[in-house]
Amino acid sequence: MRKILLVTDAWAPQVNGVTRVLNAHIDGLKERGYEVSVIEPGQFRTMPLPMYPEIRLALFARRRIATIIDKIKPDAIHIVTEGPLGWAARSVCLKHRIPFTTWYHTKFQLYVDVRLHGLLGPIHWLMRRFHSKAVRTMVSTESLKCELEVDGFKNVVVVPLGVDIIQFIRNSSPPLPPLPKPVFVYFSRIAPEKSPEEFLKLKLSGTKLVIGDGPDRAKLEKKYGKENKFVGYKRGQELVDWLSLADVFIFPSRTETFGLVVLEALACGIPVAAHSCVGPRDIITEGKDGYLSEDLALAALKCLVLSRDDCRATAEKYSWEHSSETFIKNLFFIR
Repeated sequence: MRKILLVTDAWAPQVNGVTRVLNAHIDGLKERGYEVSVIEPGQFRTMPLPMYPEIRLALFARRRIATIIDKIKPDAIHIVTEGPLGWAARSVCLKHRIPFTTWYHTKFQLYVDVRLHGLLGPIHWLMRRFHSKAVRTMVSTESLKCELEVDGFKNVVVVPLGVDIIQFIRNSSPPLPPLPKPVFVYFSRIAPEKSPEEFLKLKLSGTKLVIGDGPDRAKLEKKYGKENKFVGYKRGQELVDWLSLADVFIFPSRTETFGLVVLEALACGIPVAAHSCVGPRDIITEGKDGYLSEDLALAALKCLVLSRDDCRATAEKYSWEHSSETFIKNLFFIR
């Protein structure tokens, strides 16, 4: 049985795109008979990430990672994130001349720039350096691959992501009180890098529904709660039920590398209004399942006449099975 070692700074109880992709691929690996081990922050002494205390950063991990690699003797090592564990694992692999692959999941330099202006260039340089020694760096879209290659990244390959089309299917009779129509929904992390305030400021009739939680929720709910309905974080069928009330999904983020929530909305038959940036422009066909524009209110209104069936058909093109197969194909097997 081949052994795969995954190294990640993002792990439960965090709920984000990285952990969802990781869990889907772990399931795919196990279904195909691979033995999967994960190095994650819970195995180490940690400290909270400033501004995001729910995210824990592992400390002094290098020696223990080296011991784990020596003990497991994995056939492939994949580094999922560019955090402290990712850097420590990279260092160990380089020291012992062990090939590894990486994944460029997050435009971390843009996340930092939202909070701390002036660090965009240095952080981007660090990101490029981190991935420079990988046998392959995986990304989720062709446009991101092209963008990174222009910036000097090497050995970039595309591993498309997926959506659970069994879970995300519109409920025609959700057990929830009806909302004034039309219903425009935002569902994502409520944090500056996701630009939720842009959604909250939009002048639209009907209901603006906010699903999610995050460090800025309390502040934004206090400021915009009268014009927007905040319902908090939802998951599973409860999330699907709330989405089933929606007519249009508005996605204001400009920092994505993919945007799993776009696929989840489409799977529920909800057209998408978004900016023309990496992620949405790789998924959305304008006039069929959404519109891309700098004017999100106009794009959202244009989405109201689009077919739910066409939205669903787009989502059905993306499967976790294909994603896992492509992921495995691009791992580098040491032995």
